[in-house]
Order: sequence, then structure tokens, then C-alpha cells
Amino acid sequence: MTFEEYLNYDDDTNTRYELVDGVLVDTGAETALNISIVFFLAIVFAQQGIPPYRLGNKHLIAVSSTKVTARDPDLTVHSEASYHAVITQKQSLLAYDQAPPLLVVEVVSPGKPGEPNYDRDYIEKRQEYADRGIPEYWLIDPERHVILVLTLQGQVYQEQAFTGQGEIISSIFPNLKLTVNLILNAGR
Repeated sequence: MTFEEYLNYDDDTNTRYELVDGVLVDTGAETALNISIVFFLAIVFAQQGIPPYRLGNKHLIAVSSTKVTARDPDLTVHSEASYHAVITQKQSLLAYDQAPPLLVVEVVSPGKPGEPNYDRDYIEKRQEYADRGIPEYWLIDPERHVILVLTLQGQVYQEQAFTGQGEIISSIFPNLKLTVNLILNAGR
């Protein structure tokens, strides 16, 4: 399948796909908890003053990879520039030569090292998002009860791991007052 075919593909199932080596790969169904976490974070970022129009779901981000042409983060917090770039496209796609978003959030699906879900989120996307120049990448792992905040330093991410009552530290959002438990429980 070509990238253009991928952008126009709709099988009426609401299945999330990524295009890998020209083949559609099902990225797995989202759990209710994963969806609740993303929804909770969108509300939190709106409360931090991010206008709702700059919060993206299903906004593809073009990446440089030998296998994948675009990623579909669970939540994208756009800069003004990246929002204006994505909104002018026919498809919800932030092209590679356009401004990167401020933050991408991935809620990790269950998996172990060496399994596709784990490797995709922990290894592949880390490199792709760094190459793309995205200043911050959050990996939220409900199964392991950890949140990794990856902050871009030069060409690589510096990682901070947070657990339990640990308060998230974000260079993009220094005024956040969120604990890991609060996020993993979707604000309950």
C-alpha cells in the first residue's frame, strides 16, 4: 500500500493502523483505561491554558523510518505552528517538514520487551520522535505503573521515570501538579 492509499484507507471498523513496509499493521484496540487516561490528560492540558483546538487525537505525525511513514499518538499537544500546519492539510497529517508538536503521549499497550507493542513504543517511537524534533514524549505504562517523561536534549531523549505518588516533572509544562497514580487512575 502506498502512503496516499493509507491516508485514504477506511475499513469502517475504527481500527487504528500504522503503515509498516507498505503493509497495514493493526496497532491494537485501546482499553477503556487507556482512553480514560488520554481524555483526563486532555482536560488537564486545557486547564493549563492549552486551547482545545491544539489537543490532537488521530493526528498522524510523519516520521523518518525505514519501516513506518507516520505515527498515530494517543494524544498530541500542538504548538501554534504545528496546529496550523496540520489543519491546512487535506488529511490529519503533520508532514515531516512541518513544525513538530510540543508533546506526544503514548499509553502503552500490554507487552514485554521483544514483543511488537513494547518495542514499538519503547524503542522505535523514541528514536522516530527524537529525529522528528518533538521536545517531549510521554510513555504511560499502566501495566508497569510507570510514566516515562522523555525530554529532547540535542538529538536524543533524556529519560525520567516516575512511579506512585511521584509528581510528574515536565519542561514543557512546569506548572503541572500531577502524580503518576492520579494519571494511571484517570483522575479518580
